[in-house]
Amino acid sequence: FSFDLGPSIYTFPYIFKNLFDMAGKDMDHYMKIVEPAVHWRCFFEDGQRIDLLRDVDRMEAANPSLNGEDISQLKDFLQYSKKLYDLVQGGYFEKGVDTFWETVKAYGIKTSLTGFDLFSTVHQGVARYIKKPNLMHAIEFFIKYVGSSAYQAPAVLNMMQYGQFHLGLWYVQGGMYHLAKALARLADELGIQVNVKSEIKTLNKQGDTIISAVNHQGKVIDGDIFVSNMEVIPAYNQLTGESAQFMKKYQKFEPACSGLVLHLGVKKQFDQLAHHNFFFSKNPQKHFDDVFRKHLLPQDPTIYLVAPSRTNPKVAPKGCDNIKILPHIPYIQDKPYSRQDYVDLKERVLDKLERMGLEGLRKHTFVEDMWTPEDIRERYYSNRGAIYGVVSDKKKNLGFKAPKKSRKYHNLYFVGGSVNPGGGMPMVTLSGQQTADIIDRFHA
Repeated sequence: FSFDLGPSIYTFPYIFKNLFDMAGKDMDHYMKIVEPAVHWRCFFEDGQRIDLLRDVDRMEAANPSLNGEDISQLKDFLQYSKKLYDLVQGGYFEKGVDTFWETVKAYGIKTSLTGFDLFSTVHQGVARYIKKPNLMHAIEFFIKYVGSSAYQAPAVLNMMQYGQFHLGLWYVQGGMYHLAKALARLADELGIQVNVKSEIKTLNKQGDTIISAVNHQGKVIDGDIFVSNMEVIPAYNQLTGESAQFMKKYQKFEPACSGLVLHLGVKKQFDQLAHHNFFFSKNPQKHFDDVFRKHLLPQDPTIYLVAPSRTNPKVAPKGCDNIKILPHIPYIQDKPYSRQDYVDLKERVLDKLERMGLEGLRKHTFVEDMWTPEDIRERYYSNRGAIYGVVSDKKKNLGFKAPKKSRKYHNLYFVGGSVNPGGGMPMVTLSGQQTADIIDRFHA
């Protein structure tokens, strides 16, 4: 069995293609991507199932629970989503804005206040168009890509749905690690030196300047410009040792959710599964409220389940499934949950999956690997074990993440899910491109 430890959905492919195009290379020579026929298969507690397809006109025939009016409402929603996408593309993506006032400068005050559905949440934006509850829950759950709540995140994030329907959802042949290998090969061809097993422990500073980095072996590495893909808050806490007073200004950048990750090797194939599957909570609003407001381990989680052998049989032995399971759960709290709490949640997850059709899942499982938020924090140094960087919250931060350029050190920059444009693999890749542009402007 082989499992993708990190992201398993590849969207916004042009962002990755741009990396290769800028180097004069053809991405197709480095890796192959394919588009699953079904983007998402959604299972609901009432027994209904909805398949999201890129071709919306085919969705009515593919889904007995949907009718022509449902499809018409979805098309109307996607027109609204496209307007948001086009706006975001023209400024937030292309110009790399970092704050509301930079947004006003890029778009003008009228567009900034009226164009982004500023006063609505993701849920309100979806519910304005789509009335069938199950379809509405499926469409608003695109918020999973940034690890936030549909009831708290700003409606501008509804641009993601059009992005996927328009640009497609893809699978990197052989698994997502082949993207990492492709980028490593490209870097090598460009003469970029990559030092692995050289963890940075400290950034030495002099006034408002970072003068060197120190690795785990005590080696001092001098430099003119420093870029950290460690999240902003852990980097300031652990690498530059900032004061509690300084860190207060980052309180609005609350961690996004974490996840309970299960990798299962199963001596059976569950034919009802697509490549990407969601098993929805009976009460999605309560699920969002428990995870993002109350910071509770959910009693009835919405579960993301990946079965990549639907697209690539080589990732599992013949007749078997490799299954990745990921319910969203709170980041590590001041009073952390125990290992037993996570085990109890795992059992609730497996109970739910078996009850909703995966009969005998436990009985046929002979490989199991479980990650908790503590495991995620230990491996990646993410802030409190968050998976998607900073949570998008309309009231706390208008959906903005931390700035890419340090406000304290003139030659320190950040990339990744804790800075704009945010979490998710395409966005963290785009953050690197935007940061390179900013460095060009300030250090040309």
